[in-house]
Amino acid sequence: MNKRLSKIRASLKRRKIDALLVSQPDNRRYLSGYSGSDHGISESAGFLLIPAKGEPHLLTDSRFKLQAEKESANFVITLYPGGLLKLLEKLLPSLGIKKLAFESHYTLYSTALALEKMAAKINIKIVGLKGLVENFRARKTADEISLIQRSVALNEDVFQEVYKQLHPGITEIKLAGIIENLMIDKGAEQPSFSTIVASGPNAAQPHAVPSHRPLREGETLIIDMGLVLDGYCSDMTRTIILGRPDKKSVDLFRLVRKAQLAGIAAIKDGVIAAHVDLAARKIINDAGYGDYFGHGLGHGVGLAVHEAPSLSSRNRKKLRAGMVVTVEPGIYIPDWGGIRLENMVVVKKNGIKNLNKDMTFLDI
Repeated sequence: MNKRLSKIRASLKRRKIDALLVSQPDNRRYLSGYSGSDHGISESAGFLLIPAKGEPHLLTDSRFKLQAEKESANFVITLYPGGLLKLLEKLLPSLGIKKLAFESHYTLYSTALALEKMAAKINIKIVGLKGLVENFRARKTADEISLIQRSVALNEDVFQEVYKQLHPGITEIKLAGIIENLMIDKGAEQPSFSTIVASGPNAAQPHAVPSHRPLREGETLIIDMGLVLDGYCSDMTRTIILGRPDKKSVDLFRLVRKAQLAGIAAIKDGVIAAHVDLAARKIINDAGYGDYFGHGLGHGVGLAVHEAPSLSSRNRKKLRAGMVVTVEPGIYIPDWGGIRLENMVVVKKNGIKNLNKDMTFLDI
């Protein structure tokens, strides 16, 4: 944690900012180890106050006191029985803070206005910062990659067990429940997102919500699942066909797999993210299915299941060694179904490390 705080402090000093108020839960955990859970953006489990100089503070209320003390031993734990703003009104002057930054991308407009009003009262300047902590989170340490690898392995273990139980007649929503319950039974903290189970025409929706529709032979079935283990997420998608697949399903499956391999082959340290997306997208475009692949190729994964960097045609930033990303091309055809394949990889100097086993669950 000390190295992470040092990077934040150095960045604040370069910007001539005295302190950063951290409200985003994953950023909070990344910098302090504190895993208190927010109940929506309007009800926080706490804030970090990171001065450019001096001790870092974890600001919370009495509900989280014991947890904060246990998880964030290197932080000064300060409670705010009268609310955050009343505490900051006293604390900021006592720490000599004249310019305070807050996370503008994760702060309600009403809260930002209240911060500005409080700051004006005590003659402090407020500035919004976006993505400061997230930029550091994007490149993982060896320890973080090891934790992500364990999360991926457990996710695959859950899938292997569920795969053996697949049969026509079970509903999408029933299968999603089985998957998520098995995650918990095997030691996960929670799913990293709501599990997607989509069959037949429903599989034409990339983020379909599981329904009471039963699985049927011969249709495409997309299962997109992930879990949280020791704070770190996994994310994997497999497409399955119960029974014998028809020629269209086989051809499209092979096409998506070819696109995925092309995207993976394009990844290395220093490559522009948009070029990776293009490498995979060109395969699908050239086959005449470009209109059926609408989303980006992938995204970063870590403490959050969706974080920097994005593998999209709009991202002109370079990938760097240590980043962990998904590669998940798909084809989605209305009234027919869809196919998506998703693996997680680590960006290396001259290529990648695949965190998933090379499995597709369709022997074609």
